[in-house]
Amino acid sequence: MKIGFIGLGKMGMNMVDRLLSDGHEIVAYARTAETVKKAESKGATGASSLNDLISKLHCPRIIWIMVPAGTATEETIQNCSALMNKGDVLIDGGNSNFRDTIRRSGELKKKNISFLDVGTSGGIWGLEKGYCMMIGGERPVFDTVDPVLKSLAPENGYAHVGPTGAGHFVKMVHNGIEYALLQGYAEGFELLKSKKEFALDLQKIASLWNHGSVVRSWLLELAESAFEKDPGLASIKGYVEDSGEGRWTVAEAIEESVPAPVITLSLMERFRSRQDESFSAKVIAALRNEFGGHAVKKTDG
Repeated sequence: MKIGFIGLGKMGMNMVDRLLSDGHEIVAYARTAETVKKAESKGATGASSLNDLISKLHCPRIIWIMVPAGTATEETIQNCSALMNKGDVLIDGGNSNFRDTIRRSGELKKKNISFLDVGTSGGIWGLEKGYCMMIGGERPVFDTVDPVLKSLAPENGYAHVGPTGAGHFVKMVHNGIEYALLQGYAEGFELLKSKKEFALDLQKIASLWNHGSVVRSWLLELAESAFEKDPGLASIKGYVEDSGEGRWTVAEAIEESVPAPVITLSLMERFRSRQDESFSAKVIAALRNEFGGHAVKKTDG
């Protein structure tokens, strides 16, 4: 299929690469010409502006947006929709708030532009492993872009989960669970490290637990990798950002009167990490860097 792709960051560029490798035609646009040239070197057709991108796609157009949630997504959708025609499809693959997604879909529907919200997980490993995708929107639109989704995902790694907003809602809860999992591993490894008389090898234990243990996971594999690179995580400052989806998950739990104490406390721990140094925060920062390429703050030493 031929699609337009807007946003060529860490995930966006890898998604373009994966699509190209599976035979799709990509018209790529980003804010910087240098980034567009990088996509061209991989085989994409570069676009110098949104107008240029639109002109290089045939109707009905399919455009995938992979830019930061909030203002960037809002402006991109508005600018694209002003140039698109009836029957065109817009896809938001970022971490938008599901309530914004529902509103945007309604606005686009008035222009007869179809909309899909795709909660996308996979981080910097998606190019190799594929992206897990949770898709919301009308089923016929999902079916139309199925070849693109199939190319991006691993086997059984994508699904239509419900109407508009459902994809981003499911991804929001996914990220809330991620907060809790990271916090659980972080606290456990801090306790292991604190038992000085045993001089425990954290890399060895992470590897061990991944062989038959009930707590084995990809995150533990990444923990093993992080400890191999820096056994004491001495080079990483224990400062942990939050993407916003943890806050939304907690807010929605309150709205729905659903008890979510572990996710809530995990979010609070991220706030605490910005005040005091802690090894558990170092673990979370290291794991986020491992699976998503998220920046870490380095220590002075």
